[in-house]
Amino acid sequence: MASSLAIGDFARATHLSVKTLRHYHRVDLLVPADVDAGSGYRRYGTDQIPTAQVIRRFRALDMPLSEIRAVLAAPDIEARNNLITAHLRRLEDNLAQTQTAVASLRDLLEHPSPAPPIEHRSIGETPAAAISELVDVSDALAWYEGALGELHATLAAQKLPPTGPAGGIFSDELFTDGHGQATIFIPCEGTVRPLGRVAPLVIPPAELAITVHTGAHGGIDRAYGSLATYVTQHALAIDGPIRENYLIGRNDTPDESQWRTEIGWPIFRTKHST
Repeated sequence: MASSLAIGDFARATHLSVKTLRHYHRVDLLVPADVDAGSGYRRYGTDQIPTAQVIRRFRALDMPLSEIRAVLAAPDIEARNNLITAHLRRLEDNLAQTQTAVASLRDLLEHPSPAPPIEHRSIGETPAAAISELVDVSDALAWYEGALGELHATLAAQKLPPTGPAGGIFSDELFTDGHGQATIFIPCEGTVRPLGRVAPLVIPPAELAITVHTGAHGGIDRAYGSLATYVTQHALAIDGPIRENYLIGRNDTPDESQWRTEIGWPIFRTKHST
């Protein structure tokens, strides 16, 4: 039988605090080899030190306790490796997002961008295929990509040629409350037959102040800010949903630096406004 250590000695041996060890016991992640029925004192076997070291390293990688438990209980090496690999992929994705955010912040601080060109445009009503749903802002990007893929597949299946770039219409509530109506559409010729989430929709006319964002969606807030400043300074802003047109996107090129997104802010336009 392996020799045992009191919880304090085991804490020193593993660099896991007594408080942490007690918590791991409560959640059945690292159960002591023996618990005195009278005093409740915990003792750990020296053969549990490697397990504690593994747990500590997984926690340093922000692996949730439930996933660590699954790794430790895996029936074989392949299952264990699959769980670990899945977590490492998530870490890599998070690292990539962090690096993008850092680069964006550095660029914002070191290279303040000049005000982008802004134009006024009258948009006529446009027949389109569309998907419209209530969306949480945290899910908006994934929802957009799924909706756009479904729209392209439906138009291809129904042999309806697009007549312009895909676009989006986003309610004020999506920005102010984090939950609201979102519509993704593709202008097209012919009659759209409802299929799945896709339905025909006539995009209403609008008067818009428009600017173009270059690059991935992560930095689009800068273009939004410039557009909001412009319409506010010119006293042009009116209530209405924001529009986006995806001139060049993922379906056109994987090079994010080439992506172009038009942003349209609803305005009250007169013949004298510029």
